[in-house]
Amino acid sequence: MELDLKDYLKIIRKRVWMIVAIVAIATMTTGVVSYFFLQPIYEASTKLIVNKSNDQVGVSTQVDLNTVNLNIRLIDTYKEIIRTPRIMDKVVADYPDLKISAEQLINTVKVSSVNNTQVMTLIVQDPSYERAASIVNAVSVVFQSEIPKIMKVDNISLLNEAKDKVAPIPVKPNKKLNVAISFVVSLMIALGIAFLLEYLNDQLTTEEEVEQFLGLPTLAMITKMRPEDFQNHSKQTKESRVGGQSDVKLNQ
Repeated sequence: MELDLKDYLKIIRKRVWMIVAIVAIATMTTGVVSYFFLQPIYEASTKLIVNKSNDQVGVSTQVDLNTVNLNIRLIDTYKEIIRTPRIMDKVVADYPDLKISAEQLINTVKVSSVNNTQVMTLIVQDPSYERAASIVNAVSVVFQSEIPKIMKVDNISLLNEAKDKVAPIPVKPNKKLNVAISFVVSLMIALGIAFLLEYLNDQLTTEEEVEQFLGLPTLAMITKMRPEDFQNHSKQTKESRVGGQSDVKLNQ
């Protein structure tokens, strides 16, 4: 059976309270969990640039395109070197106050770069912004000092450190986005349940449905009686009998 727009709207109106209840419960639950139970996560980052060797800084030379391309290709190598025990063990040894292991650092520090640029970004996320800033700054400083020993080059410069913030803004959870996603997803699920229940319901409850499915007009309808209807009917019958007997006695 094909349904048109009116049929869909009819199904939605028929089960509108179920849909509203599912959406309201899911959205409110997500909001409560996001605002009161999920731990906020803060992000700190630093930027490193791969450029000329430090002994060439300040020297008036023309930009060598081949050197720039080489530096860009070296970034992929540097991104892997940063997240190795050689660097992280040094960070743990030089900064014991961080109280973090090399394995945890490898899993915590994220390194990214913009295509066709010589800039690398180091990112650390942590429930404490101060701790995230300390970790990412420590990794950046150690990497800058260790890369000349590893690659025999001295072309890493620190563009900016992670600065202290009075009121840092958490990057996770995105409370408003969570609530919006919960609303949309729960609405889709509620509509799906409503249409599924309608599809599984094979009862004919109205004259229009009988005529639509059978193609025949309705000649008569039998009203469905509830138990309380029988009780009310019996009570009325008894009252009418008693009233009739009273009339008879009065006539006599």
